Amino acid sequence: MMKNQKTKPFGWCFVGTGTLANQVARQVCASGRHEIVSVYTRRAESGEKFTSKHGGYYYAKARDAMTADGVDAVYVVTTHDSHYEYAKLALECGKPVLVEKPFTMTAAEAKELVELARKKGLYIAEAMWTWYGPVANQIKEWVDGGEYGELKKVSISYCMNSKGYADRVTNPMKAGGALLDVGVYPVTYLYRLFGKPERITCKGKMKNGIDLADDVCMDFGDGRTVEFRASVNDFRGFETLKLEGTEGSTKLLLWHAAGKATLKKKHGKDLVVKGSGNYLNEFDVVANEIRLGYKESRFVPLQCTVDVMELLDECRKQMDLVYPFETLKKGIVRTL
Repeated sequence: MMKNQKTKPFGWCFVGTGTLANQVARQVCASGRHEIVSVYTRRAESGEKFTSKHGGYYYAKARDAMTADGVDAVYVVTTHDSHYEYAKLALECGKPVLVEKPFTMTAAEAKELVELARKKGLYIAEAMWTWYGPVANQIKEWVDGGEYGELKKVSISYCMNSKGYADRVTNPMKAGGALLDVGVYPVTYLYRLFGKPERITCKGKMKNGIDLADDVCMDFGDGRTVEFRASVNDFRGFETLKLEGTEGSTKLLLWHAAGKATLKKKHGKDLVVKGSGNYLNEFDVVANEIRLGYKESRFVPLQCTVDVMELLDECRKQMDLVYPFETLKKGIVRTL
């Protein structure tokens, strides 16, 4: 985002008013560079409460909220099961869209949204906030630039006992579980560092219609395989990233939102990167890209999003993970 230049705050329509929506709203509105113009959620009480805290006007219909005066883009922050339908509606309303992870439920839905956005000449991006931040992007530059030398060992994990964070985390009707809630982060991180793997395998700990924890292996076909664990049920493995090479190494906790990372060099001076790992990064970037006329993000390209969704599809297939609403989807009708 350009500094020292007076720019009208970027106007957002928030679709969704849950735990994450409130966290994001607090950060982005406090910056003064963004404002919430309109809000939609199916529960009027929640919508009114949200606007009283963060501003904007609550609308009883999503279409009305998206097309309200002053809306520059739509942020879809609903439960996983409804990302596709609201993102599609936003595009049909002629609005750029930022969609929370996972972008959709399936790769087929992701491809459809990408095709629709391109047909209409509209911006759409996944809110994979890790890759809008300076730390993750610098680590990728170090890897690509050979700063680690030959990487001998890569390990990553994302294990949080987050069952109490929000109802959606363990609710099969809202596509809860480890893979789509937290597993998407290490899958995306490894994809961005090393490309799409030739093979991915996944075993899940299943209970009550969701995967509480997953053991995943990504085989990149170049002699490198990376195994990781993702969980919403425990802290075993925590959230740790390790990169060990012939010329240097990095160990990072809470890597998906890291504000600092060090590359410890075996020869020469260590390299350090610092920068905020908060939600504001993605909102500043997306607002600027839309203002500049971009149709997709330079930080999270659409092909990356589609490829990751294909990998998640394969994991779900191997776990035989089908959510209850997917078998009933044809019968679901919502007033948008």
